[in-house]
Amino acid sequence: MPKLKTHKTAAKRFHVTKTGKIARRKTRGAHKLTNKSADQKRRSAQPAQVASVDAGRIRRMLGKI
Repeated sequence: MPKLKTHKTAAKRFHVTKTGKIARRKTRGAHKLTNKSADQKRRSAQPAQVASVDAGRIRRMLGKI
């Protein structure tokens, strides 16, 4: 069976951590930051984990089966 091609848009949005979990960027951290509190900005800078129901599908898109 041939190798799977990486889904490029998924590769830009997600990455696999050292422990094998899928991480993503949080929303609301790109623009209009003057209206947001420091707590909001700090939390949005942290990576978030993907829900376990979606992790398998994303892992397959990244070619990390």
